[in-house]
Amino acid sequence: MTASDNSPGRAQAINRIRLALIEKKMTQAELADAADCHEKTIQNLLAGRTVRDQTMFDVCMVLDLDFDELKNDWSGEGPPGPPLRDEPGVPGAGTEIAPVYMGAYTHAAVDHLIGSYLTIRPAFTIPNMIIAYRTDITWDASWPSLLFEERNRPDAPYSHRGRLHVPPSSSFIHLVSLTKGAMRMIVVSQLDQTHMMRGLVTTLAKKGVIVAPASAPIVYQRINFDEEAVFGEISLDNDAFSAYQATLRQSIDDGYCSIISI
Repeated sequence: MTASDNSPGRAQAINRIRLALIEKKMTQAELADAADCHEKTIQNLLAGRTVRDQTMFDVCMVLDLDFDELKNDWSGEGPPGPPLRDEPGVPGAGTEIAPVYMGAYTHAAVDHLIGSYLTIRPAFTIPNMIIAYRTDITWDASWPSLLFEERNRPDAPYSHRGRLHVPPSSSFIHLVSLTKGAMRMIVVSQLDQTHMMRGLVTTLAKKGVIVAPASAPIVYQRINFDEEAVFGEISLDNDAFSAYQATLRQSIDDGYCSIISI
C-alpha cells in the first residue's frame, strides 16, 4: 500500500521527522544513506505514504526520535505496545549490545578496537601506487555497534562510512558499507599484538571503460593522533612506499588473505 494518508496524526509524525532533519542539518539523501535505504523511500515517508516499520525504525535511530511515539502518531492508534527496541536482535539507543545480525557483540568486548588507523592498500587503477588514509573506529550509541569512517583519502568523494560485523569466536571481522544497494566489504584479522588488522577489500573499481569487481590486500595499523603518518597517493619515489609495500606483501605471504585464480 503506497497511498498517502493526510490524517492529523500522520501529518504530526511527518513534521517531527522534518524538524529532526533540520536540527541534524541533514538532507533527504544523507538520511537515506544513514538509514540504509533508497532516497525514494525517504520521499515516500515524507509524503505520508506507508513504509515498512523497519524503515521507520531505522529513520528514528538516525534522527534520535522515539520509534513508539512516532509509530503511534503515524498509525493514529492508541498507546503503543511493548517497545520494539527491546526485542532480541533489534538495537536501540541506550543498549550496549549490537544486533544479532552484526554478531551481538557488547561495547566492552570490542572497546579495544576503538581508535584511529593508518589504512593502506594498492591503488586499483594506477600501477605501483599505494593509497594511504585514516580510518576512525568509534562506538555508535544511537545504533549500538562499532562505526568506521574513512578520512584523509586522496579521493575524498569516495570515502566510506559503515559498521563492523564481529562474528563470535571468529579470527576475522567485517567492515561493511552500504549505500543505495551498493556494498563494499573488508575482511580483516582481529587486532593483534602489533596493533594491525590485515585482510582483503572487495569493491568495484574502474577497469578501462567499465567498472568491475576488484579485490586487494588491505592493512589497518593503529596510530595515535600525535603520530606522523603519510597519507595520500604513495608512489615509488615516496619514502614511505617501501615500508607500505612490504607490509602489504607480508599480509599475503603470512596467509591473511589469498587471491585465487584458475
